[in-house]
Amino acid sequence: MKTKKFIGVFALLTIGILFSAVMVSGFGWAYPNMSDIKLGAAKPPVNLNANANAFNQAFVEVAEKVTPSIVQITVVAKVDEKELQQQNPFFQFHDFEMPTPKEQEGSGSGIIISEDGYILTNNHVVENATKVTVGLHDKRSVEAKVIGTDPLTDLAVIKINAKDLNVAYLGNSDELKVGQWVMAIGNPLALASTVTAGIVSALNRGRLGLLKDQQYGVENFIQTDAAINPGNSGGALVDLSGAVIGVNSAIATRTGTYIGYGFAIPINMAKSVAQDLIAHGKISRGYIGVQIREVDESLALSLGMDKPTGVIIQKIVEGGSASKEDVKEGDVILKIDDLVVDQANQLQSYVAGKSAGAKIKLTIFRDGKTIERVVTLKPREEDKTEVAENAAPKGNDVDDAAPKEVSFDAIGLTVKNLTSKEKEAYKVTSGVMISDVKEFSTASNQGLFKDLVITKADKKEIKSAAELKKIIESKKGSAIFLVVNDNKGNSSFIGLKIPK
Repeated sequence: MKTKKFIGVFALLTIGILFSAVMVSGFGWAYPNMSDIKLGAAKPPVNLNANANAFNQAFVEVAEKVTPSIVQITVVAKVDEKELQQQNPFFQFHDFEMPTPKEQEGSGSGIIISEDGYILTNNHVVENATKVTVGLHDKRSVEAKVIGTDPLTDLAVIKINAKDLNVAYLGNSDELKVGQWVMAIGNPLALASTVTAGIVSALNRGRLGLLKDQQYGVENFIQTDAAINPGNSGGALVDLSGAVIGVNSAIATRTGTYIGYGFAIPINMAKSVAQDLIAHGKISRGYIGVQIREVDESLALSLGMDKPTGVIIQKIVEGGSASKEDVKEGDVILKIDDLVVDQANQLQSYVAGKSAGAKIKLTIFRDGKTIERVVTLKPREEDKTEVAENAAPKGNDVDDAAPKEVSFDAIGLTVKNLTSKEKEAYKVTSGVMISDVKEFSTASNQGLFKDLVITKADKKEIKSAAELKKIIESKKGSAIFLVVNDNKGNSSFIGLKIPK
């Protein structure tokens, strides 16, 4: 009996041992110990050298050090009912009036620029605000006061009651280079403390149509491919030293979100605007009182310049700063103080940083010579003489009954004499009207089109198509025209190559 029991126990022990062996075997019938699990390769495929590791670390450090200086701004603003209805097609398909909200909420970003609570942001972030709230990096929420706004540069300053804040370092945007690495820091799409990276794609971007007052608005943007989205407005564009070199302001988009390019306001201009707003609550900006455009190849050839450079003065504003000095239409501004200018918005941006009463030195190309003139900037209000309000003096009319036309087939241009009514409509005393421009012709390529009025050729006033013909025939090589395109006196110089 004992022998049978012993055999039974031995059999059970043997089965247990065998079962345990199976459980820990490679049949996959049990889980291995955590310590025995090995996932992935033993080492990374690339061993970063010191330079690559330092480059990577730069992004990490900038994000850590600069992010506490960037705030989230929440705004409750008054609604412009007309503007809202224009933007919302729903209003266009109903006979009854829809209730329009009196206020709406929006958000953006800001840059702390002083320990006691001054914050730089965009004008469009706080425009028409009835309540502004700032969210700090440490999760505090503080109400803010709008100190001042500048729609012409899309900048604004707000203030919170706080001390010992993390202040951003403001760099020098004049030293930026295309291709330089930058980072955008802000609060896009309500996602706080978001960091994106890219490069400076272009400098001095203008004529984007982003500002409301196109006549006086200053567009001189830094273009970047660092991702910028709604909510980034007012945030920082920084270099790899952590210096703020721009205020993120706008995006190029067909969808309302990022598709490749963003635009930032250079920090040098932003600093100047911020100082003025903090000191006075408004901008006391000086103006030269000129209308300008960049010099292209045809203009340079017409003016006898070696290469296209500078900006040409198309019109002197009556009563403006330039009108008090020896500055003339047709002068080419090569430099303002020590800044070389090749685009109109470069000059505008520089002047935007100057207050009324400041003196600036213009280096000018005139009649083959380089001269210098000093101009004292005047406030904008004194420069707002509207040409449309002044009655144009009457000149000698060409035969109104049978206005003559002259065609210039080589450049694709046809002009006719002006009638008295046309002179009155365009506020001019002399000139000829363009009656036809051939498609893809030299004239078309240089921006001439039907119904423009040519008032000067080769810097000489013209009264008839016949006079213009004589001048063009005598100017083999190139000619320069002064043209007027509306009844407000807006004019521009156009250079044309004349085939030999």
